[in-house]
Parts: sequence; structure tokens; C-alpha cells
Amino acid sequence: MVKAVDGFDPRRGSTFLGYAVPTVMGEVRRHFRDRSWAVRVSRTVKELHARIGPATEVLAQRLRRMPTARELAAELGVELEEVTQALIAGDCYKTESLDNFGDGEESRPSHALVERLGRLEPCYELLDGAMSVRPLLAALPARERQILIWRYFGEMTQSQIAGRLGISQMQVSRLLNRTLSTLRHEVLSDAMST
Repeated sequence: MVKAVDGFDPRRGSTFLGYAVPTVMGEVRRHFRDRSWAVRVSRTVKELHARIGPATEVLAQRLRRMPTARELAAELGVELEEVTQALIAGDCYKTESLDNFGDGEESRPSHALVERLGRLEPCYELLDGAMSVRPLLAALPARERQILIWRYFGEMTQSQIAGRLGISQMQVSRLLNRTLSTLRHEVLSDAMST
């Protein structure tokens, strides 16, 4: 209202009411467009999101089904990527806490969303281990590294490896044990120092 009072010029020939109503309505719309989103989204995406609703209704009646994002983009005269961003941004209008309870039926209790999300993944620990061992494997002598590759990635038996190298199976076993012990010791000593 203050903006309407400040901006009103009676010399333009309109009444104050005729000037104030559109000004106030525009400010209210701008406020909701800019301040009511839970997550910051660019103005162009917000404006496109506001245009998608009416376009969806028009296309749904014309096509007698819900339109695809590509059809919405064609109807609005924008790129598919822009429509996709605006549709995704619609989820940013309202957020919910992870501590909120989901809608459970009367027969079963609701649980906080955070209790239903994620869990510890054992793969992360394996990845950590693999990243720790990688430089150590690269530092091994070529013969020891090749024996490990044949044994654990080529799934060859110790006897098959021995045949390839022209040594006994017992020697392959000792080489494997010594190499694995060295790697284990170096990984553990690195873990202790960090």
C-alpha cells in the first residue's frame, strides 16, 4: 500500500483505487513468488513453474491424458531441460523435516522418515580398503603383483600359477602369504598413523 501511495501520480488520469489495486496485487504475488519457497530457486524457474499448471490443464483436455514434459515444453515454447528443471523445482516449494512422521495407517505406527532412510553400506568400507591398498599394490615387484592378479582376479589355483612360473606350488603359497602379510602390515600401520 505504501508503494502504491508513493508511486501514485494523479496527473496520469487514473483514480488512486485503480492504481493501488493492481500495485498491491502485484506486490502480494511477488512476495509469494520470491519468499514462499522453502529452497532458493531462480526467478525464471519459478515463473516457468507457475506457467506449467495452466498449460498442463489445457494439454490434458486436448490430449485426454496427462502431457509429457516434452509436450509441455512445446506448448510453452521453451526447452525440455527448462521444463524439467521447473518440474523438479516444484518439489522445493515445500520441504519436510526428516523427523516428521510419515502417514501411517491406524493399524501400524508411523515412523520418522529419518528412521526409514539409508543405512551403513559395507561397500564404503571395502572402497576405503581398496583405495588404501591400491598404491601398495602398485609398489609391489612385478612378479608378486602378477601372482596376486592371477590368484584373485584370474581365479587360478596355486598349482596353475606354479606351472606358469616354473616353480613349486609351495613356493607360490609362500610368496602369496608373504605378499599378503606385507600388504596387511602396511595398511594397518597407515591406518594407525592417521
